[in-house]
Amino acid sequence: MPASVARFRRIQSACFPALFLLFLFAQGCSLRHGGPEADGSAAGRAISKTALSMVGVPYKPGGADPKNGFDCSGLVSWTYAQNGISLPRTTKGQSSLGSAVQRTGLKPGDILVFRIKNGLHTGIYTGYGKFVHSPGRGKTVRVDNVHGTYWQPRFVAGRRHKRIY
Repeated sequence: MPASVARFRRIQSACFPALFLLFLFAQGCSLRHGGPEADGSAAGRAISKTALSMVGVPYKPGGADPKNGFDCSGLVSWTYAQNGISLPRTTKGQSSLGSAVQRTGLKPGDILVFRIKNGLHTGIYTGYGKFVHSPGRGKTVRVDNVHGTYWQPRFVAGRRHKRIY
């Protein structure tokens, strides 16, 4: 092997780990930009954590607990109840409680309201553009991106309960 090739390979093997770590760091910075949602309240973070713990629970029309499954508003009301806050059980009630929050001001624990073909849909914002919700028949509670191609145009409002901020 020529000396120049051997030297190139030594430099490549020495630099690759550093470049790889730099790449990972840059990816992390772009995903977690430290925006307003990064500094949520302890109550908001607790609500987010509770909602995230329900990922994988099956959807059930009218469902409001992990044993039997959740519909969207059942997940939201149950999650808040586990954190000592009583909410309306319906999407209509949840869509008008507390104060309105613009998409750019969302914080963990905020309720998201979307307009879908069957009416309204609610979920819980977890930070960094993500939210937890129970999407519908045949599906399970999951995390989605509020800025995704399906959800972004359907976003109506964020709602913030007075007891979490």
